[in-house]
Amino acid sequence: MPLKNENLTRNQKIVLDLLKNTKEPLGAYTILTNIEKKGIKAPLQVYRALDKLIESGKVHKIESKNAYIICKNSNCNSLKSTSFLICEKCDSVSEIKRNNLKQDLSILSEESGFNYANHNLEIYGLCKSCGD
Repeated sequence: MPLKNENLTRNQKIVLDLLKNTKEPLGAYTILTNIEKKGIKAPLQVYRALDKLIESGKVHKIESKNAYIICKNSNCNSLKSTSFLICEKCDSVSEIKRNNLKQDLSILSEESGFNYANHNLEIYGLCKSCGD
């Protein structure tokens, strides 16, 4: 069940606010450096906040970059299966909002005799701004 903003802990709110005001994915130690002045001093505090924010669908992890980004999709139901377009030049990240992608990948997997559970899809290329 997604956490509402009023149900977030102080640390979760601090981390979420930082990610809301950042355009690119941030690593946990970069997050820590940016919020130390707000009383969060240990990496474990950041990781705990991130884990709960991911669990609630408010934040996603970009696995290949070991970094985190705010979920901008208000109807996001991608708690385990995520899909991103990542610009190789400017590091901008866009979440793919296609609702039937999980279903499509499940069908494709079944055709190969594979039992699909979830995915973390990261597609690299150039965004519109960098590709022009």
